[in-house]
Amino acid sequence: MSSRRGVGLSAFQNRSALSTQFASHGASLRSNHASSLQNQLSVFQSLLHNFAIQHGDTIKSDPTFRAEFARMCNAIGVDPLAGSNVKGKSGSKGKGSWWAQTLGGDVNDFYFELAVRVVELCRATRGENGGLIGVEECREMVEKGRGIGGGMDISDDDVLRAVKSLDPLGSGFSVVTVGSRQMIRSIPKELNTDQSTVLEAIQVLGYVTCSMLEDNLGWNNARSETVIQDLLADSLVWVDAQSPEKEYWSPSSMGLDDL
Repeated sequence: MSSRRGVGLSAFQNRSALSTQFASHGASLRSNHASSLQNQLSVFQSLLHNFAIQHGDTIKSDPTFRAEFARMCNAIGVDPLAGSNVKGKSGSKGKGSWWAQTLGGDVNDFYFELAVRVVELCRATRGENGGLIGVEECREMVEKGRGIGGGMDISDDDVLRAVKSLDPLGSGFSVVTVGSRQMIRSIPKELNTDQSTVLEAIQVLGYVTCSMLEDNLGWNNARSETVIQDLLADSLVWVDAQSPEKEYWSPSSMGLDDL
């Protein structure tokens, strides 16, 4: 007879106890790691707060410095434009965005004022561009104060953040990418794939004709005519009827001096 004995109940119990210990140790490591990361984040945020106070004047006056500082904020999860609605121990609500709490109302008011100017500019030019204007073009017009009062020293990043600040209002303003350009859309209508393709082609070529679309994209005449007519109806393209074949141009792709 064999002298080997079967595995007893105690072996299973020991193995179960060992698995429980490993699970408990793993949970403890995860908790310690999370706590360490939270402490590091708190330190970073405190340093960022001190940096903002120390360089507040530069942040307010220099658009390039302001954009880089905002990117630093985003890297550690601080949204400078986000308002604080969390009630404190006293039961009172926060006093506005992180900009306002850290640097006072100047920077906070700056973005709100810029957002108002962007809205006014988009509405003023909607008849020319159909509610689609390039971010760079918008910045240049705001800097020059064209039609909306005095100019402002701003960057493209400032314009993007100003548009983002309108999101809670449900304003219908958004930033879309057409080809290689970022553009502000001030109308709720979405661009379909064909419309985006035509606008991107105009960016590259300067203008398009129906025959150009048919030759290069393999579209039939009905498809080309349909997408062009839709863009014309929304004032997203202009037509030059003086050429042998009608040419279609996008006002948002033209330079400011051409408008």
